[in-house]
Amino acid sequence: VQQQASGGGLVQAGGSLRLSCAASGKIFGVNVRGWYRQAPGKERELVAVILNNGITNYGDSVKGRFSISRNIAQNTVYLQMNSLKPEDTAVYFCYAKTNYEKVYWGQGTLVTVSS
Repeated sequence: VQQQASGGGLVQAGGSLRLSCAASGKIFGVNVRGWYRQAPGKERELVAVILNNGITNYGDSVKGRFSISRNIAQNTVYLQMNSLKPEDTAVYFCYAKTNYEKVYWGQGTLVTVSS
């Protein structure tokens, strides 16, 4: 299964971006989809995930600024990022996990926030 991320780019602090993650093919047993990010020299960290039942979970640093949503018919997950800060600069990765704990990573998309 392929997960294609798009929507990254360069934005000024305070601006907004919307990321998309489109999955091709059926992932059997997926119960969580979302986004992680990795900044240079740092570990990969949770940004936001959405469960099959619609429950969402966010990393502490993005709560109140980012919003995750999905289009089930199009097999796509979105990340609306508002009030962006320079510390949000990172490569953002699509994430999917199955109910048997297998994790799928998609390609990353680079988000750069200038001060």
